[in-house]
Amino acid sequence: MACAALFRSFVRAAGREVKNRVTGQQFGAFLKITAQAKKTAFLAALPALSYLGYEAHKKVSYATTVFALDKAEEVVEQADYLYSCGETEKLYQLLLQYKDSDDAEFLWRLARASRDLALLPNIAADQKKKLTYEAFDYAKKALQKNEACFAAHKWYAVCLSDVGDYEGIKVKIGNSYIIKDHLERAIELNPKDATSIHILGYWCFAFAELPWYQRKVAAVIFASPPTATYEEALDYFLKAEEVDPNFYSKNLLMLGKTYMMLKDQEKAVLWLNKARDYPTITEEDKQVHKEALDLLKKLGG
Repeated sequence: MACAALFRSFVRAAGREVKNRVTGQQFGAFLKITAQAKKTAFLAALPALSYLGYEAHKKVSYATTVFALDKAEEVVEQADYLYSCGETEKLYQLLLQYKDSDDAEFLWRLARASRDLALLPNIAADQKKKLTYEAFDYAKKALQKNEACFAAHKWYAVCLSDVGDYEGIKVKIGNSYIIKDHLERAIELNPKDATSIHILGYWCFAFAELPWYQRKVAAVIFASPPTATYEEALDYFLKAEEVDPNFYSKNLLMLGKTYMMLKDQEKAVLWLNKARDYPTITEEDKQVHKEALDLLKKLGG
């Protein structure tokens, strides 16, 4: 795989969040806890007021807070519904209204929506670049607002890889260390997110198959260029499958390809057959189906 296209699979792999997303209901619970904390902080900072005056203020404040919580939960649920339906442009326009939000849950979704919009085939090259950098800015802001948000780490890693396509190989390889760190942090925060695990597996696969001459170039630029093994990649792909079985056609394909690189033809054929037989719902599923067929022919499977 050419170094310039090292993380090209992020374009599809990272965008595939069929399951394990933060649901509107979970986000609503999170917001209510946050609101309680804010209300406590507000109480501690109050100037001297009569008790009755505070009670009257509390009732108005509580009603306003409940309305805001309901509205935020409603927006997140609507956003997640649009995402599940593939309504990329509508989702982007909805979330763009919250680009100045201080809430990471809005911001990482906006980063994802901006990125998905940039990947649509009808988007001009200059607009694609603009959206790619916007997505990175939103992901960075989400991370600044909430370091404990696993999705913010995941989308920061993905969007950082995307902007590297515009900044040259040296920057892209240099960013790979940061990308790995954030993927590992995302998995630490949410061990059940199969897509983060899959992407980290692909990171390992990409560096494991880096040609020797590109390794030499990387070694000239960096004292210790990133390295990985097929065994490490395999561990992540298997872990993703364990967390969420059959969640993604590309994970099945990558398992087959990794076993091929490890010279285990029997297991390679097993996983490639699963990739071939995966329901072809998306365009990527169709590409996976074709590649699995081609590889099976080479293996005589």
